[in-house]
Amino acid sequence: MTALVPVQPHNLEPITALVLNAVSSPLTRAQYARALDDFLAFRARQGAPAFSRTLVMAHRAALEAEGYAPSSINQRLAAIRKLASEAAASGLLDFATAAAIKEVPGAKVRGVRMGNWLTREQAQALLDAPAPDTLKGLRDRAALGLLVGCGLRRSEAAALTVAHIAERDGRWVIVDLAGKGGRVRTVPVPAGVKARITAWCQAAGITAGPILRSVDRHGNLGETLSDEGIFKLVAQYASVKPHDLRRTCAKLCRKAGGELEQIQLLLGHASIATTERYLGGRQDLEHAPNDRLGLQFS
Repeated sequence: MTALVPVQPHNLEPITALVLNAVSSPLTRAQYARALDDFLAFRARQGAPAFSRTLVMAHRAALEAEGYAPSSINQRLAAIRKLASEAAASGLLDFATAAAIKEVPGAKVRGVRMGNWLTREQAQALLDAPAPDTLKGLRDRAALGLLVGCGLRRSEAAALTVAHIAERDGRWVIVDLAGKGGRVRTVPVPAGVKARITAWCQAAGITAGPILRSVDRHGNLGETLSDEGIFKLVAQYASVKPHDLRRTCAKLCRKAGGELEQIQLLLGHASIATTERYLGGRQDLEHAPNDRLGLQFS
């Protein structure tokens, strides 16, 4: 067995870069970077002990004590497990220690997290909020249309180009969209969303390259619009996040009678079980059983 090489924080910096370069999603990459920064900071506060299962378990316990959700803890553990794999492959950690770190159990998620979403009326009000007679308003109308109408992740919307929009089977679609985990899918585009994209592109003179772009106060266009820019765009109009609009799309599709498998394909989930969890399971909040108790509470 290879002897353990003491791992110092500066030795882990290039390994951290390897971990981040292996992640295709910009959003996941940012989350992993934050997770690893926090882990290394925690390790430094402990006196920089050896990178080990004991240290990772202590970090997990600290996250639980701070009130982090199980899903957040598990995502951070995934980044740390990947760090252990890369450290072992680079000769900075023995493989037995790396294996022990990768076997650190994740936090248990009990029940089903419902998340946040908009009603049909709220979604319509949001879609109508941007001004249709300004360049920025047209951009925002197109962006919100893609998030609500097509269920795109903000990183997917930021990466969307004119070349992605094409006709297939007599309708407009987004072709060969690379999503989370490198999964490629084709996304149907409702006629109204396509009209918003066309109005924005014509007004902005966009014929190639990224569809969504920054617009300054003088009406000048940038080359791109970052996923963080899309986050801020949504926040201007409602107290929701872009991912809430993706869930809204899924919820409204299901409520309108959409098949679960088709919603899975629309969203680009790896499994239909993920889509079921995403929709919040089978709980019906509109027809809740405790609404019919026959009791007076006022």
